[in-house]
Amino acid sequence: MSAGRLIGILGGMGPLACADLMRKIILETPAARDQDHVPMVVWNVPQVPDRQQALASSGPSPLPAMREGIAQLNHAGATRIAIACNTAHHWHAQLQADSAAPIFHIARLTLAALQRDGIDEAVGLIGTHGTIAARLYQDLLEPAGIPCLVSDAQETDRLFVPGCYAIKRGQLKEGGMLLERAAHALMARGAKRLVLACTEVPVGLEHIGSAVLPLCIDPTLELARACIAHWNDQGPM
Repeated sequence: MSAGRLIGILGGMGPLACADLMRKIILETPAARDQDHVPMVVWNVPQVPDRQQALASSGPSPLPAMREGIAQLNHAGATRIAIACNTAHHWHAQLQADSAAPIFHIARLTLAALQRDGIDEAVGLIGTHGTIAARLYQDLLEPAGIPCLVSDAQETDRLFVPGCYAIKRGQLKEGGMLLERAAHALMARGAKRLVLACTEVPVGLEHIGSAVLPLCIDPTLELARACIAHWNDQGPM
């Protein structure tokens, strides 16, 4: 472990998703005492404009607020930064250009996990319209031979969107059940595995103990593991 390494987390999108990333970092770290855990500095400021609305041209850009968070994490001494929101990665390049500390890319980490596990079956992507429309995952997974299936407009509007916002309101059971229905719809169309491409999704599915969880790849978990590897000197400074 390196005392000179510090994980920065750009959170607040939403706050519970940020807490889920922190929790997974803590639970995945092999620690016998407090001092063995990963040091983190967290910018969990939820007043970032809605990413989905921004990409739909119905709300202001979140980029200035996210840039402020990145600046604060760099000022605090972060040596690597994790963004606890998939849709926010639409602005990854701009944020990285402003950051001295390298910023993990959640979709690239997910692809690495799929390849590590030898998964080349069709995967269903459960994510925001913005994440899907921006092809955050498809443009990485499909060239690697992993076909991607996505929710149709009706499923997105009736299942994913209300499920996601139910999680943001703290209605975890309601949100989890709606997101589980979105997962089953993707599986009915041929998805063999599910990529939880929105950080609210694992929160909801885990809360209800969903039967689909064994088939899921959780990008938040892969992000947590990358943070731990950095702290354990298993990745570049």
